[in-house]
Amino acid sequence: MRATRLGFLVPPGNPTTEPEVFRLAPPGTTVHFTRMVAGGATGSHEGQEERNRSQIVHMEECAQLLALVKPAVIVLAHTATSYTLGKAAEAALVERIARATGIPFITAFGSVLAALAHIEVKRVAVGTPYSEEWTRRGKAHLEAHGIEVASVGRLENVSNIYDETPERAYELGRRVDVPAAQAVFLSGVGMPTVEVLERLERDLGKPVISSASAMVWNALRVAGVRAQVSGYGSLFLNRGET
Repeated sequence: MRATRLGFLVPPGNPTTEPEVFRLAPPGTTVHFTRMVAGGATGSHEGQEERNRSQIVHMEECAQLLALVKPAVIVLAHTATSYTLGKAAEAALVERIARATGIPFITAFGSVLAALAHIEVKRVAVGTPYSEEWTRRGKAHLEAHGIEVASVGRLENVSNIYDETPERAYELGRRVDVPAAQAVFLSGVGMPTVEVLERLERDLGKPVISSASAMVWNALRVAGVRAQVSGYGSLFLNRGET
């Protein structure tokens, strides 16, 4: 039987996504990547909007290239693009890419919403590696989808998101958590997170998801893969439908 193929559209300068997705993909799946089109200083807070809009403009052609691999699902592996789009435009993009490729298309942010629904969470603490402006935009996008943000915080002194470490992500998760939050969400697939999710859950006593963990969990769900993935948080322990 052929392995289930999962496809990911990745920002051009992102070195984090492939290693994390490989770690999360269970036996019986293979993962495949296409770089999106964007210029400028990758990983920098400066120029984020321009890079996002470039990716949006070229996304259909990039998705069609990835579709040649015939994956079961295509994933937009970039959370902040959804913050540029907003609720209605993100939904329209998902429909357009799925129609153009004939393959289910999901976003990292949409996967976060699906994961929160799956674990029955409506109130989160949010941590980001973004600038203050983009952190506010992420909070507003969650709220537009009916998610209450009990606390929000961001990494300080970020020179490049892609130079961040799992330990800094762990410290951020600890810092943003508050008792009112039902779960902690770490936004941004460029910030390495997956190796500290289970430790954070153990230390905080509540679910912790990241953009990376949510998008792989949702890709497996959409592709019909029911295998459990251990060591990366409770989200993966129940592979049933929401």
